[in-house]
Amino acid sequence: MRVLILFLMAALTAFTAPAQEVTGVIKDAQGTPITGATISLLKDSSVVKLAVSKDKGAFSFSGIADGTYRLSASHVGFAPLVSAPFTVSGKSVTVPDLQMAKASADMQGVVVTAKKPIVEVKADKTILNVEGTINATGSDALELLRKSPGVTVDKDENLSLSGKNGVQVYIDGRPSPLTGQDLAQYLKSMQSSQVEAIEIITNPSAKYEAAGNAGIINIRLKKNKSLGTNGSISGGWNIGTYAKYNGGISFNHRNQNINIFGNYGYNQGLNINNITLNRTVLDTLFDQKGSFRMRNQAHNFKLGADYFINKKSTIGVMVNGNLATPEISNYGRTPISYIPTGVVDRILVADNSSEMKRNNLNYNLNYSYNDPKGTSLTLNADHGDYDLNSDQMQPNTYYDASGSTKLNSVVYQMIAPTDINISSFKADYEQNFMGGQLGLGGKTAFITTDNNFQRYNVFGSTRELDQERSNRFEYTENINALYANYNKAFKGFMIQAGLRMENTTSEGVSNGMEKNGSGYVPYLSSFKRSYTDLFPSAAITFNKNPMSQFGITYSRRIDRPYYQDLNPFEFKLDEYTFQKGNINLRPQYTNSFGLTHTYKFRLNTSLNYSHVNDMFTQLIDTADRSKAFMSKRNLAEQDIISLNVSYPFQYKSYSLFANMNANYSHYNADFGEGRKIDLNVTGFNFFAQNSLKFAKTWTAELTGFYNAPTVHMGSIRAKSMWGMDAGFQKQVLKGKGNLRASVSDVFNTMQFRGTMDFAGQKTINSAKWESRQFRLGFSYRFGNSQVKAARQRNSGADDEMKRAQQSGGTGIGQ
Repeated sequence: MRVLILFLMAALTAFTAPAQEVTGVIKDAQGTPITGATISLLKDSSVVKLAVSKDKGAFSFSGIADGTYRLSASHVGFAPLVSAPFTVSGKSVTVPDLQMAKASADMQGVVVTAKKPIVEVKADKTILNVEGTINATGSDALELLRKSPGVTVDKDENLSLSGKNGVQVYIDGRPSPLTGQDLAQYLKSMQSSQVEAIEIITNPSAKYEAAGNAGIINIRLKKNKSLGTNGSISGGWNIGTYAKYNGGISFNHRNQNINIFGNYGYNQGLNINNITLNRTVLDTLFDQKGSFRMRNQAHNFKLGADYFINKKSTIGVMVNGNLATPEISNYGRTPISYIPTGVVDRILVADNSSEMKRNNLNYNLNYSYNDPKGTSLTLNADHGDYDLNSDQMQPNTYYDASGSTKLNSVVYQMIAPTDINISSFKADYEQNFMGGQLGLGGKTAFITTDNNFQRYNVFGSTRELDQERSNRFEYTENINALYANYNKAFKGFMIQAGLRMENTTSEGVSNGMEKNGSGYVPYLSSFKRSYTDLFPSAAITFNKNPMSQFGITYSRRIDRPYYQDLNPFEFKLDEYTFQKGNINLRPQYTNSFGLTHTYKFRLNTSLNYSHVNDMFTQLIDTADRSKAFMSKRNLAEQDIISLNVSYPFQYKSYSLFANMNANYSHYNADFGEGRKIDLNVTGFNFFAQNSLKFAKTWTAELTGFYNAPTVHMGSIRAKSMWGMDAGFQKQVLKGKGNLRASVSDVFNTMQFRGTMDFAGQKTINSAKWESRQFRLGFSYRFGNSQVKAARQRNSGADDEMKRAQQSGGTGIGQ
């Protein structure tokens, strides 16, 4: 860590370098100014800044340090252009007019190879450009998030951002339908070689769903960039305790009328995760140690087509999916002791196995209209089918204190098929209005879920349905939303304000059997809810002095309960631990305020305050004296203050990005009968990534992070965690191929450790996974490297898709 801190100190002294302005005008061959052209300022083949030409073709770059630069320009219908080199030295520079020639079928454009910065910080989001980084090689999407600035992943693989839970995860602008373990398994099945960038959106506008109090993490998958065909292939091998393999292919074909694109990825491997859970209840100590082994085989794919009706209108279709068959085995050994004597009374051995199926298919039909004058319309119709199945065998065997004599055993089998269907329609419209941009839109979504949980008591080769602990939970939900958003630039400042209205109607029905005398009778537990909420958002940016820009933001957001968290039935984990749904779980609401400052386009600082009402938390409560059940509850409130500072630094072929986030959290709740929560914690995390290019075709990277002690889910005190990755990359085959080798968690330090004290129950837990791995990867690009990318599109199935499964730990009914 000392090396990383020295890097940061060096970087923080660099922003005092002198800065000037580069200005110019871009025209066509006839001398007519070109508006809307993309201008890139290049230094050592790297993009320093981007700009768009305004009226009369003018463009400018502020805050430019001394050095030698070039300009590249691109615009639809014109051949790419690269300027002659020019020097900035002590004063601003006006470059000669750039002149672009019309594109022709036989014209060979100039190809400019420009490397994106590792991290880009913008007013509303931070972008981590993963593509091409060495330390992403052989990794998966969850590991990439674990190392992203401000993002933390707890022992149950739940995500939090700047100390807040409730993160929305999007894939290519499309919200992921999964949460908790289902989301974690999906992200693990997604290869890093498929990921182009990770966008961390901390202050979404009214155009986005109101869900997600911590903001949005959007994972952008690679797209391929004029007419022709191109693609890429990749493969990787990595090993920690066990070997893992991955491979993938992507392609893009485009002509004047149609664009066809797709990708496929395959991932398989065996992973191990060791856990300990030391639980004290009354006068009894349960000292559990377990080893989870997960064998996963997953297929990810996307296939789509766009038809260009004319220059303004495009219609497209897309289907994507994930097919996974994970198998999990868990060997757990729990000595049970009487605390006053410290003598082990008996030992519980649970050797569980689960066979699962996690298949989902999503279909999208879309239309877009874009007028260069500022009018646009986007329509999206979506449908998603999710087939989630679990078949778990759970034997519980008790031995005497020596572990050699069997006392008794009980065996359970739990079969839980779940079907989720989501349909939605979304419309977004924008136009120029009163000197600014007005956005209007709306959506409607319909969701149905059907979970049929069957628990069997197993006796040798026979089994018997436990009618009292089996049930069927059916849930329906309809969300309708309208929004208006307006932004306008004034002299010296810019404003953005929006209002979103969402109406939610939901109904849940739990069917089962309950004991009545010597027999069973059907029972029905149900609930209905309907509520309408307003979600305002606003931002103002003061940019009169480009070298020192300030911003103020505000937003109100909601997090609705995950579908399975509402299911009231019980799901046994072992003889002493079970999960339980909560039909009284209410949505949580968050009000956030932020102050941001950008100095010389490099040093970015933001201060945020958030207040959460009815915050979700997963509590481990007590039942039958010594048994424990986990259930989602509404914590009374949560307050968070966070400070984030980031700084990018580049000198010739060396680049550094450093990010520090500090936060203070206070959790307060009173559930009666002495069951209170009153926790506060001051935490911080630090992230740094270094890159050095040498010998023309070689690149080295060093990445490190540190997470200070913090609080998870309002009740678990987590200890610090840190890790460091290192790797090399070599360009081969005339730059079209890349060989990468890296080691993750070089010092094998990544481990989750936490404690909790609630309802007379004290727990100490830890989790250690295969964080240190040696990775090898190869990728090769083929075809025309300038084929335009497939369109990015936001689909209509939004936050309701994210809640398709329970968050955290072992999901109810899984």
